[in-house]
Amino acid sequence: MLQGLKEMIKRRTKATIGKNNLKTEILAGVTSFFAISYIMIVNPLILSDAGIPVNLSIFATIIISVLGCLLMAVWANAPIILTPGMGVNAFFTYTLVVGMHFTWQVAIAVSLVSSFLYLVIAFTPLSRVLAESIPDVLKTGITVGIGLFLVELGLEKAGLITAGSNGSLLAFGSLQNPTTLLALFGLTLTVILYVKKIPGNFIIGIIVTSLVGAAFKIKGQATTVDVTQIKEYGKLLFQGDFQEIGQLKFWLAVFSMTMILVFESMGLLEGLLPDKNKFKKSFQSSAITALLSGICGTSPTVAAAESAAGIESGGRTGIVAGVASLLFASSIFLVRFLKYVPEAAIAPVIIITGALMMQQLQHIQIQDFSEWFPAFLIIVLIPLSGSIAIGLSFGFVSYPILKIMTKKTDISPIMWILSMLFLINLVCTAFLN
Repeated sequence: MLQGLKEMIKRRTKATIGKNNLKTEILAGVTSFFAISYIMIVNPLILSDAGIPVNLSIFATIIISVLGCLLMAVWANAPIILTPGMGVNAFFTYTLVVGMHFTWQVAIAVSLVSSFLYLVIAFTPLSRVLAESIPDVLKTGITVGIGLFLVELGLEKAGLITAGSNGSLLAFGSLQNPTTLLALFGLTLTVILYVKKIPGNFIIGIIVTSLVGAAFKIKGQATTVDVTQIKEYGKLLFQGDFQEIGQLKFWLAVFSMTMILVFESMGLLEGLLPDKNKFKKSFQSSAITALLSGICGTSPTVAAAESAAGIESGGRTGIVAGVASLLFASSIFLVRFLKYVPEAAIAPVIIITGALMMQQLQHIQIQDFSEWFPAFLIIVLIPLSGSIAIGLSFGFVSYPILKIMTKKTDISPIMWILSMLFLINLVCTAFLN
């Protein structure tokens, strides 16, 4: 792999003479890596709620990130980091496993089928058709809704919100709880680091908060992780369980996850890529890595929004992703320190990531109610129902209805088909429950 990466760097360097220098690309890769490095801790903790062992999930997260970034570097030559997606992992855990009562092995099977369909779309004209047919407001609504869902999840892990009583949906947590106070400290510190644009702000926040937690004897993770445990990693490989593939709810889950992967990836790549001509191969790289994710035993990958950190630093080629791939590979020798990281140190990163995704609200024409209301339904129903699929269904069904009522009939046939499929999804879900 190292020799191949060296050859790739030589080719990319020659191709960018006069446009970008190698030093800028390497520094951009380091910046992007540190911006997204928290995923090595956060993703396994979210997936642990689905029953996937934390220690093995850490290896899965690192390995698929190495493969995804390397593929993005070699195939797409784009400065995009591919890692397990925040939001997609929440769908995997809290919708498929907790909500629909799948085992994590069945959820892996759902991911594999969804990623295969994503792959078909990416390598056929369907990708262009969907990109042109689906209104941007709905793509944006998905990103914002998942962001709000992550904020809710982070606040819950921080102990800042709890289940409500006396008829209220939620209630404020106790500030007498040491874990909550530690999370507040971590949130304050990480926000300050972020607005100051300190490189590696998220990982620095996690490390400092963990050290403070250790000083006050606030426990980290119960799981002990060591690089020698990688020999047990085979327990996560090829674990997809297809025993429920004949069930309707399996295909409802596949439909929802496919829509999330396709539209979230489209939205992220369209917003991140400095060179839009690289969209097709970047989209294909994302689809291939998403499929490999299921084989490796983790939730699907997407383009990391944190790739923007490296792009803003001047990164324009696949060297950025190649450097990140090497750094992910190197980090596998540091996993033993993850046992000292408490949830209170992770919660601030989840909250801030959600808030960053919610910034996309600025691109929605709120003054046009026929545009705003479908997006609004997606945004509020995802966190309030605890189901990304429910939010998508209401948004996609309501959009053409409102457009017809306002005599705006420029709705594509593809949009009508998807709206009908989402309506069927809602009806079937109602009967299954």
